Amino acid sequence: MAEAAYNWTNGLDNDRWSRLAHEHWLRPSVKARRVKADVLKNLIWDVLEGENFSHTSLLALEALELLESYLWPGYDEGSTNLHVVLIAILIITKSRENLPTWEIFANDDGRFSSLFRRILAMSLDTSLSTNVRTHLLCFLINAFQSLDNWLVRKECAPLVSISIWHNLASDSARERKLEEYGQLKKVWRASVKRYEAADDAGKARLRFERAWLYTLLMDFIGRLYRSKSEDVGYCEHFLEFLADLESQLPTRRYLSSLLGDMNTLPLIRLSPMFNAPENGLLRDLYILFRHFVDFPVDEHTGTQRNREEQYDMHCKHLARLQRVALQHIKDKLTVLALSNYGAIDQRDELEGQLKQLTDAELQELCAILGSRTSYPPALGILSSRELLMEVLLEAHERRKTFQEAINGMSVLPTERSLYEESLLRNETYDGSRPLAIPKLNLQYLTAGDFLWRSFILHRCEQFVEIRKYLEDTIKRLRPTKDLSNGSVGFGGYSKMALPITKPAILEAAPANVGHDQPAFVRAEITLNVSRLADNVRRDWDSLRPEDTIFLIQVHPLDEPRRLTNGHTAHCTMEDNSISTLRIGEVVQLLDENDRPVREPAQDPANGYGPRPHIRRLIVNLDAAAFQADTERKEKGMPDVYEAINLVVRRNKKENNFKKVLETIQSLVISEVPLPSWLQEVFLGFGDPTSATYMNLSNRLQSVDLRDTFIDWQHLVESFPETIIKPSMEQEAGFGPPYVLDLAATKFTAAPRSSKKRRRDDAQPEPQPASGPKLLKVSTYQTPSNGPYPSDAPKFNQVRFTPVQVEAIISGTQPGLTVIMGPPGTGKTDVATQIISNIYHGFPSQRTLLVAHSNQALNQLFQKITRLNIDGRHLLRLGQGEGELETNENYSKSGRVESFLENRAYYLSEVDRLAANFGAPGAHGSSCETAGYFNSVYVEPAWHRFWKEADSSSSTADIVSSFPFHPYFLPAPQPLFPPDAPKDTIMDIARGCQRHINKVFTELGDIRPFEILRNNRDKTNYLMIKEARIIAMTSTHAAMRRQEIADLGFRYDNVIMEEAAQITEVENFIPFALQHPRNGELPLQRIVLCGDHLQNSPVISNLAFRQFANLEQSLFLRLVRLGVPTINLDAQGRARPSIADLYKWRYSNLGNLPNVLTEPEYLRANAGFRYEYQFIDVPDYKGKGETQPSPHFIQNLGEAEYAVAIYQYMRLLGHPASKTSILTTYAGQRALIRDVLAHRCAGNRLFGMPRIVNTVDKYQGEQNDNIILSLVRTTRPGYLRDLRRLTVALSRARLGLYILGRRSVFASTTEFSQAFGLPLQRPAKLMLTTGEMYPTERLLNDDVEATEMAGLEHLGQYVYEMTQAKVRMLKDGIGVLPPQEPDQIVDINGEDDTGCPVDDEDAMDNGPDGANGEDPEVIR
Repeated sequence: MAEAAYNWTNGLDNDRWSRLAHEHWLRPSVKARRVKADVLKNLIWDVLEGENFSHTSLLALEALELLESYLWPGYDEGSTNLHVVLIAILIITKSRENLPTWEIFANDDGRFSSLFRRILAMSLDTSLSTNVRTHLLCFLINAFQSLDNWLVRKECAPLVSISIWHNLASDSARERKLEEYGQLKKVWRASVKRYEAADDAGKARLRFERAWLYTLLMDFIGRLYRSKSEDVGYCEHFLEFLADLESQLPTRRYLSSLLGDMNTLPLIRLSPMFNAPENGLLRDLYILFRHFVDFPVDEHTGTQRNREEQYDMHCKHLARLQRVALQHIKDKLTVLALSNYGAIDQRDELEGQLKQLTDAELQELCAILGSRTSYPPALGILSSRELLMEVLLEAHERRKTFQEAINGMSVLPTERSLYEESLLRNETYDGSRPLAIPKLNLQYLTAGDFLWRSFILHRCEQFVEIRKYLEDTIKRLRPTKDLSNGSVGFGGYSKMALPITKPAILEAAPANVGHDQPAFVRAEITLNVSRLADNVRRDWDSLRPEDTIFLIQVHPLDEPRRLTNGHTAHCTMEDNSISTLRIGEVVQLLDENDRPVREPAQDPANGYGPRPHIRRLIVNLDAAAFQADTERKEKGMPDVYEAINLVVRRNKKENNFKKVLETIQSLVISEVPLPSWLQEVFLGFGDPTSATYMNLSNRLQSVDLRDTFIDWQHLVESFPETIIKPSMEQEAGFGPPYVLDLAATKFTAAPRSSKKRRRDDAQPEPQPASGPKLLKVSTYQTPSNGPYPSDAPKFNQVRFTPVQVEAIISGTQPGLTVIMGPPGTGKTDVATQIISNIYHGFPSQRTLLVAHSNQALNQLFQKITRLNIDGRHLLRLGQGEGELETNENYSKSGRVESFLENRAYYLSEVDRLAANFGAPGAHGSSCETAGYFNSVYVEPAWHRFWKEADSSSSTADIVSSFPFHPYFLPAPQPLFPPDAPKDTIMDIARGCQRHINKVFTELGDIRPFEILRNNRDKTNYLMIKEARIIAMTSTHAAMRRQEIADLGFRYDNVIMEEAAQITEVENFIPFALQHPRNGELPLQRIVLCGDHLQNSPVISNLAFRQFANLEQSLFLRLVRLGVPTINLDAQGRARPSIADLYKWRYSNLGNLPNVLTEPEYLRANAGFRYEYQFIDVPDYKGKGETQPSPHFIQNLGEAEYAVAIYQYMRLLGHPASKTSILTTYAGQRALIRDVLAHRCAGNRLFGMPRIVNTVDKYQGEQNDNIILSLVRTTRPGYLRDLRRLTVALSRARLGLYILGRRSVFASTTEFSQAFGLPLQRPAKLMLTTGEMYPTERLLNDDVEATEMAGLEHLGQYVYEMTQAKVRMLKDGIGVLPPQEPDQIVDINGEDDTGCPVDDEDAMDNGPDGANGEDPEVIR
């Protein structure tokens, strides 16, 4: 492995870094390497500086382990400044690439503290260049975003502590601040005592800590007023830094007071740099910073002030201004002092009142109000009239709340919003400059703050995606201008767009009360579909109400840019073809005869028939945009609707942006309160264990785990080192069900550390293990539900492991449960058992099931249907219900139909009961008559029977008095065993009563469906009253949140599968699908199941993924915060040897018994020497990886090799459905499909594999054999993200065959553990000849193997096998394999061409997950 180290770097754009690395730090050496100053300065720093710190070079140096192997081992207190700066730069690079950042410092906290202090000191060193200080500032920004790491937190916390209040303008200003909150004086005194108790070195350190931020702020303000061009980038990053500090409660708690005291906002606003026209980004960052400064949150309690409280605070400030004015400047400010608040809280009115004051009076007024009026002379800032006025206006003007600002933002794009400068910057993001968009942090100020950030980010992301999509669609159309008449024509084609004439405005409804825009604007669009292919026309005919379309005015460009494969360069509105964009929401689609087009008509059998010509599309236009257009038209500007000439549609999965954004917007405005027990943990404050059941006052004292345990031995095994004691007069060994008495159990809970301890501890102390030492267990007799076999309950058959049992107990208890499940560890089984326990243990509670994908949700739902859960209480919402592999339909309409079908059955049972009594009449005609029959005949009969049974001692008399013998004749006989004791007879009778009661209970539940006539009312009633387990995807929840909540939907529990693959706002929305009760959401339990070490939510745009951290999931954030997780520790999916390839990512991951004992895991893979192998694929025809278009990466050699292996497996008899071909890039997926179509399609010997997909899209799936193509031959690429690598290696159950360039992946740090075992095996594919599938050969049998020298050798071998097989078939020897489908199944809605089914010629680009590689996502 050492010889192959980093050979891949020879393929880098500039291999000088590789040569440098091998010469100075990658060369094997037994001695510790010393860092040479000339190497750092001349060979690294000067080169990087000359390239303006090219990200490509930094990535190369990071991959060559410059930090791990050279810079950090060679760092000491005598290291040069360049040495320190290079460490900082490489840490920033690692962070941007989502690579482990701080782990290399974990074992040397002393040296790390020295390094951090060095960086802090250098950040204040004015002798250093602005470029160097900018890099150091970026390092500090990254550090303050990593406060979950104890090393970083220990260094950062003192810099924003209360000690920075030493820098307030005066002691009186500090005293006013200390009076605001009772605990502040105590904290301040503790800070003073700490300083007084320190030695000289400690005092110097504390003085530096409290002065550091103030000094940095003063330097920043000075740069703003010097306004040098080279300082702009630094000032932009500093505003980013301030916004980050203000956006987290622990860092803003004391900083806000310092910023206010320094008049930071007025100083920035009046600075020359801020007002320079070219500094638009600086102004946008100021707006973001100001938002967080003004955010209505109490810094000390963390509570969000509502709009009324915020306005009251504003009024108090105005009242104080009026009192001071009346007391000190009465002669000039009498009008101001006597005015109502509404007359003086706007900037213009207030400025008009203050203009009459002299400069001296303004300064006096500011001084009396407590504002700072002087600054250090070195800054060159004078207390000018303009500054004093701005200070007063800033402090007293009324500003919009963030809810009001969000309410005024449209969720529908126009041409102006798509081409806003702030939005276009996201397209050119490369990490060198910040962006004026919020970040998703470790902590949030309030739930409203989290939702505000989510709305801004998702809106920006959607608008960027829409703009790219529209631009690419228009390029395909190739618009041209007819010079003779000025009209626009289209020389190209796109099935997603149609040229149209201007839309006809049908109606503009009067505005609703309180609004100035029309209630709705209805328009008609005529579509000419006569020339469309049938499949394209059917796509247009599939438009449904509420679908969104895009109405565009296109004008041709003089010099159209080259069409790229989904890759759009940064452009502005002026150099693009989109002149006007308006959004329409479909109301109805009509044919030429004005009849609704409902379902797409089937083509005639002979291919001929009447061809539609016209479709009339009725749409609702964007009312706000229409109102603005009308106002512009009244001012003499052109009518934009007259010029619209194109309509564009999008794939439905990507086009739900409107409803999703409206949902987030409504949540921001409505101030949805979180459950009180979840509030602090969700926001990232307080004790991270506080939401777990162990720390909740309402935790259950006893838990009925029903059929969780198979038997007593299983119970004992599930609680190791615990004494299991029966709590009743029973002997140990009784069977389930088991009730655990937790009240009598002694737990050793982890101690809660105080805030001070959490802040000051250098490293968290290991917590003592928690768990019961003595556990009392009881049981009860499960009641019989009737004498029929169908009445027997279904029991769990899974023998859960101790950790799985721990997760089930936690999930059954109230509170938050976070279950971390590595691949194959049974997350779904655990979630299913939790649902069953809640269903039976809490009959009045309802549970919401949520998953990221339809597939995962259906897998969970299908397991639930096999449990002892009444099907009438199950409901599956959303489009994926049709993919459920169940006998019953669990959709809303399907459940209603099921209720009506059950009605007929139960009414027939009523008729049988009537016959039992010989009761005349139509008792089974309706649910109502059945209810009367029950009260008149059945209930009195049971009353008489139980009265006689209780008083009789003869079992024969009891049996003879049983009134339902005729009714139960179809039951297994005898109904009452002849020699049964009285207790048994009574139990059987009670079971019979339960069976009959169920008939009338079911009919009582069905009766509303008799009464309700409207089908919509029936389905809504079903959802809000009958269903107790409701399943939907996170996307469906986001789209239908308002509709569901307005129905009065109530639920108590949320169980979320694939929680680590869902963005944070998608995690949050399922918590809020109901309106609050008693001031908070009435949730009892939240169970999150996921694996943050596999793929995160896929965000294609680099700016939103890296800078804004939009790919963060709630699951990952809770893990980072230290919320207790239950880590499942035994996998049952893969052979143990294959699991070894990824178990290093998980602590203590073992194997379940099934993979150690079942024959399929013990047998070898037929035809292969090894169950896994990393096969080295050299260049094929002189080429390795290629890029036919930007980011569309392919490798023909690996594609041919993958198909050859698949053909070989098929010739041996391996089922096609048991083999999947995966790759890391979408371009390679398309190439593999092309090769398969050429070599295998239509050939019965081979057929097509069921799955050919990318790694990202295959997460959550598995197959017996996986052929994995890594594609890259010059650098590892996106596989360096260990989450993606984990997914790639964990999909195979029995066989994994990796195709790649071994030298690329041989020795990089990230791959050493993953590929260490495969690299120990031969680099050539090793086959065993003479055996067919399935083989009886055991995995560890030593057999002779044949080496395939390369692709050509394997291809020839497969060819000869094929010819031999054909000859045998011709000779009548053997049979053709079963017919396999010739179309590849794609779980993400794509056809077998490798192209999205709704995008005619644009294949997904980019690395797996980088551009359109995400599964079902919010669009």
